[in-house]
Amino acid sequence: MVRTIGPRTFDFAREVAVMAIVNRTPDSFYDQGRTDALDAAVTAGRRAIAEGADWIDIGGAKFAPGPAVPVAEEIDRVVPVVAALADAGAVISVDTFHAEVARAAIAAGAHVINDTTGLSDPGMAAVLAETGASVVITHSLAAPRTPHPSPRYGDVVVEVAAYLRERVARAEAAGVASDRIIIDPGHDLNKHTLDSLELTRRLDEIVAIGYPTLVALSNKDFVGESLGRPRSERVEGSIAAAVYCVLRGARIVRVHNVRETVDAMRMIEAIKGWREPVFLEHNQ
Repeated sequence: MVRTIGPRTFDFAREVAVMAIVNRTPDSFYDQGRTDALDAAVTAGRRAIAEGADWIDIGGAKFAPGPAVPVAEEIDRVVPVVAALADAGAVISVDTFHAEVARAAIAAGAHVINDTTGLSDPGMAAVLAETGASVVITHSLAAPRTPHPSPRYGDVVVEVAAYLRERVARAEAAGVASDRIIIDPGHDLNKHTLDSLELTRRLDEIVAIGYPTLVALSNKDFVGESLGRPRSERVEGSIAAAVYCVLRGARIVRVHNVRETVDAMRMIEAIKGWREPVFLEHNQ
């Protein structure tokens, strides 16, 4: 469970990595374009690292349905941010489903490709194998940027696990090293709230596939629908879901609210005995 990713080495047997989200998109899910400008995106990345983020995930085109973003435009959005943060000491990933974007981002210094479409681009695995970059393979059903009919699962956990195993096998067959693969069950991606809750409840079945597991829960609709909260009031619910997932074996959490999540993850590590408290004064 020890993985070296870019400049960082993680012992996922006793460590949780916090991945901060930085989107250069005018229509982003949570920040609604607040980090669309290059300076704002770079500043947000540096602030996240200062707040304790281990990892910065840079996106130039969101997963949700909408007009296609040209590959050249997506490259123009993400590559300058990657280049600006490449030497900041954190893992840098790019959230993309295009092999050409992946290649350009890796050349600029990205260490990981976060593919929310599970290697939908036939050329993606070859780029990963050639460059040696790590990859997050995520479960989703829809073609990129397209709507999907209301999803129906017989057993969502069994079906998501089968999909992830198949996509991992595809990556490995193309030459991607096993120690470069991370999996993500894709909470809310072509899933109803009850599906996402079931995935959370039984996350250990996803973890049992045998690769480090990432969960992207932050401010998602299953949290809002569970609590009756709008997007701006889901921080506490998101952290509760992240804590639950870590206790079920997740080791990477992708978040918008960095400082609060870092504290929650470091507290889990302290309770588990994986790390020492920062200081000891009480009743000394």
